[in-house]
Amino acid sequence: MDKTNIQIPLSLSSPKKLVEKSMVLVFMIIVFFTMFAMFAMNTHGKLNQVREGKRNIQTAKDLFEQKMYFSSIVYLKEALAEGVGPRGAEFDLLVDSLISKVGVRQFESLSTTLLERSKAPTIRYIQSKKLFRTGKYEEALKVIDRNLSEDHPIKPFSLMLEASIYAILKKTEDAVRVFDECIFQADRQLDKIEEAESEKSRLRQLKITKDYCIIGKPRAYFAGHDFDKAYSLYVDFEKKSYIWPEILFEEAWNSFYLKDFNRTLGKLVTYKAPVFSYIFNPEIDVLNALTYMEMCLWKDSKKVVDQFYTQYEANFDDYKKFLEQLGRDYRQYYMLVKDYKDEKIKVNDLIGNALSSISRDPSYVELFDAFNLGKDEIERLKDIKDQNFRNSLSVSLKESLTLQRNLIGSYIRSQLKLFENQMIRSFEDMSYIKLEILAKRKSEIYDEFSSTESSRERGDIIHLKRTDKQYFWNFNGEFWADELGDYVFSLKNECRVY
Repeated sequence: MDKTNIQIPLSLSSPKKLVEKSMVLVFMIIVFFTMFAMFAMNTHGKLNQVREGKRNIQTAKDLFEQKMYFSSIVYLKEALAEGVGPRGAEFDLLVDSLISKVGVRQFESLSTTLLERSKAPTIRYIQSKKLFRTGKYEEALKVIDRNLSEDHPIKPFSLMLEASIYAILKKTEDAVRVFDECIFQADRQLDKIEEAESEKSRLRQLKITKDYCIIGKPRAYFAGHDFDKAYSLYVDFEKKSYIWPEILFEEAWNSFYLKDFNRTLGKLVTYKAPVFSYIFNPEIDVLNALTYMEMCLWKDSKKVVDQFYTQYEANFDDYKKFLEQLGRDYRQYYMLVKDYKDEKIKVNDLIGNALSSISRDPSYVELFDAFNLGKDEIERLKDIKDQNFRNSLSVSLKESLTLQRNLIGSYIRSQLKLFENQMIRSFEDMSYIKLEILAKRKSEIYDEFSSTESSRERGDIIHLKRTDKQYFWNFNGEFWADELGDYVFSLKNECRVY
C-alpha cells in the first residue's frame, strides 16, 4: 500500500497553540455578549429615562393645570435633567407657562448644560441674564431671542435686558430704540390683563418693567455724557411710579454734572420728607456734601460730613457685627425682614433703615409674593386621596418652597452686603471731602468767607435756573406731595473766579 504524506496543519500540530486559539475565541465570544448586554442595558436605561421623563412632564402639566405651580417645579426640573438633547415644543411651552407663575429665580440656579436642553424663550432669557451678571454682554446679546412673539409674557423683560446691555456698551441710540420698544410691548400687555387679584403680581411686574424702560432712556444718555438730553427726559418721569424715589438720586447727579448745584441740593432735600424715611442710600449725604463743596460753601459741607459721622459711625460697627453673626444662614435672613415687618424684633436705626428699604424693594416683593403663593398649595395637598402620591408631592413642594425661602434669604443678604459696601465707600468719600475742606479753608482765607457767609441772608431768587414750565414758590418747611422732587435751592456760588 502506498504511503501517503498527510499534511497536518501547523495550528493543530502544537497543543499549546490550540489552547491559545481556543481561549481567544472564547474571549471574543465573552466580549461580544458583554457588549451586547451593555448595549441592551444602556438602551433599556435610555428608554426608562425617556419614559420617566415623559411621566414627569405629564405630572408637571397636570399639576400646573390644577394651579399647583410650586408642586410641579421639581417634576419639570427632573424632566429637564433626564436624558440628553433638547426637549420638544410642548415641554418648552410648559416651562414658559410655569416660570411666568413662579418667577425665573427657581430656574436660575440650574447649570448652563441643563438650561441648554430647552429652547423655551424664558430659559434663553435666564441664560442671557446669567451672562449679563458676569459681564459677558456680547454673549448675552447673542442668546437673547429677538424673534419672540409680541404676546409672549417674557417679551418686555427680554427687551429691557437687551436695551440695558446696549446702554452699558455705550450704544446709546440702540439702547433708546429698544427701550422704546420695551415701553410699547409692556403697554400692549398691560392693556390685555384684567385688574384681578390673581394678576396682581403680573401687573406690578409689567408696570415696573415699563417704568425701568422709560427711565432707561435718560440713563443711556447720562452714560453717554449727554446730560442735557438726560435732564429733559428725567424731568418728565411720573412721580406716581413705584421706582420714582430712587430716580431722584440719579436726577441729582445729572444736575451736578450740568453744574446746576442748587437743583442737585433741591433733589436731595426731598429725601428728608417723612414719606421717604425708608430709603437707604448713604451716598445721598456724600453728594450733598460734595455739592456744597463745589459751591465753596465750606461750613455747609462740613456740617453734612459731621452729621454723617454722628449718625452712622457707631451704628455701622454694630451693622457689620450683626451681619457677621448671621453668616450665610439664608433662613435667618428670610426671618429677619419678615420679623422686622411684623415688629417682632428691635434693631438700631441703621439696620432698621436697611431692612425697611429691602421690604419695599420690587425684587423682594416679587419673591415673597411667589413664596406665599406656594404656601397656599400646602392645604390643597390634603384633598389628594392617593397617599403615596400625596407624600411624593409633599416632598416636592417642600423642596421648592425651601429653595424659594433660601432665594429670598440670599437676596436679603446680598442687599445688606451691598449696603455695607456703600457705607464703606461713603465713609471713604466723606474722609476725602473733610480733608479737601480743610485744605480749601487754608487756601481761600476761610475766616473771611465764613464771616461774610454768616452775615448775609441765605438764598436769592436770582441764583435760580429754571425753564419756562417751572414756577417759583417759597419753601415754608413743609413737604407737600405735589412738590416733592421739584425743590431748588437759591444759594450763591461762593467760589472765587481767578
